Amino acid sequence: MPRIQAATIGEHRAQTRDRILQAVSRLSRVQGIDAISLTEVASEAGITRTVLYNYFPDKAALLLAFTERVTQYFIDAYEQELPAEAGPADRLRVFVRLQLAGLLAHPHPGAADLSAALGPDAYQRLAEHVAPMQRILAGILESGVEAGDFRVLDVPATARMVLAVIGAERLPLISGDVTVEAAAAAVSEFVLRALASD
Repeated sequence: MPRIQAATIGEHRAQTRDRILQAVSRLSRVQGIDAISLTEVASEAGITRTVLYNYFPDKAALLLAFTERVTQYFIDAYEQELPAEAGPADRLRVFVRLQLAGLLAHPHPGAADLSAALGPDAYQRLAEHVAPMQRILAGILESGVEAGDFRVLDVPATARMVLAVIGAERLPLISGDVTVEAAAAAVSEFVLRALASD
């Protein structure tokens, strides 16, 4: 087990937690997040399984923390990459591209498989962690309606449909059948045509 090299116990705990989540990220790129075991995460992070349990009591807790981190990365990237004067269509294109890049960078099973693996309670908590991304998408749709660019009858339902279209590219991306750029172009064109006000 690594020795404490941080100035305080709190810093050491934060560094260890970060190492654990980085291990999940690396492993998820190789074998998919659903196939990762806690033993593999501990080994990849350079800690014992007992130490891992001090941070995350089970796989559901670990996946929730990882999802929260990935969501925050997405939000930060979206805010950094979005041009200040971007219109709704450009904002939607950035959203789609970053979502697809995230699917490739952090492969994970589809919603139904995750629900089965985690159970309904943990899956509901997982859904709450990704709510900020859904709020960003809803804001894009609402701004498009206000600008007269989009025709949307039900914003929450439309946001779910847009996310489903993005999710449909998960397997082609992971298998290498399509690039992020090609998938982003196809998904953006499809969604923007569907939302067109005329």
